[in-house]
Amino acid sequence: MGLQLVQEKWSGEVSVVTIGATKEDGGSRTHTIKVGGQKTLPFLFKEGEIPNRPQIAHEIWDIKPADWPKELSGSYAQALNDPLAWADKCVNEHQAGLLCIRLQGAHPDFGNRSVDQEVGLVKELLKKVGVPLIILGCGDDAKDNQVLPACSEAAKGERCLIGSAVQDNYKTIVASVLADGHNLIAESPIDINIAKQLNILVSDMGLPLDRIVINPTVGALGYGLEYAYSIMERSRLAALAGDKTVGCPFIGLIGQEAWRAKEAKASTEEFPSWGQESERGIVWEAVTATALLQAGADILVMRHPKAIEKVNKYIDEIINRASQKCRP
Repeated sequence: MGLQLVQEKWSGEVSVVTIGATKEDGGSRTHTIKVGGQKTLPFLFKEGEIPNRPQIAHEIWDIKPADWPKELSGSYAQALNDPLAWADKCVNEHQAGLLCIRLQGAHPDFGNRSVDQEVGLVKELLKKVGVPLIILGCGDDAKDNQVLPACSEAAKGERCLIGSAVQDNYKTIVASVLADGHNLIAESPIDINIAKQLNILVSDMGLPLDRIVINPTVGALGYGLEYAYSIMERSRLAALAGDKTVGCPFIGLIGQEAWRAKEAKASTEEFPSWGQESERGIVWEAVTATALLQAGADILVMRHPKAIEKVNKYIDEIINRASQKCRP
């Protein structure tokens, strides 16, 4: 008698979050993106339904990044000086289907751009490109409480994904997202209990769980990746077991983490045995991304076009291979 593969059957599922609103939905996006909906662990197609593929968002900034390595910044060249040109390059040259605009320039230490400047940029960006949009604040709570609500109102009806809401600073952002019809990124510091508690607090304000995406604050390859992986895995297992408070899709800021790793950006002259820096950072970002896909990441926010190309190819291959195995 041959051995049979044991298959898990789960009672719970991950909620489906829709990003973007077309004209029929009251917005102006060319398409919408759905993430989540899994009834099993990542890529285990035989065990349950996986209706939506993981998505990659190309990250752009409102200002030119000052600390990006040459290999990374060179991939966008002069477009880094103009966020609208940058966005256009991502969409039309690199076929981005989802953009993530980081309003880093609003931070008091990075230019202290005004609310009006950021609102104007969001409005122009929505006119320039038709893809769904993720809007990230600068990370300064006081400034984000001014900027994000104004940007939320400016993009009303477009069903963006806006963040981040954290345990000590969520009420203002949640109220704005709720009023303007957007989705929310709930950020927790690699802690399943804080993630669960924050989702409860947010839902108590009236925002449904199917409009929440969890940012578990991932780490890069060699920099806490295994711990982030284990937290994501535990959260996903709890969701599939029926805990709806953690049954939300995951977003990972892959590019942010990978490109600040020493191994990704150190020069070949400094560490000749590490290989060419023109390739090393790309691989570091791609490997980080593929590992976190296996942990359950639904949205990957990435930076280098070549790394994005590699990860998209990986997603295509693993889905096609798994789908063929599932055929009778």
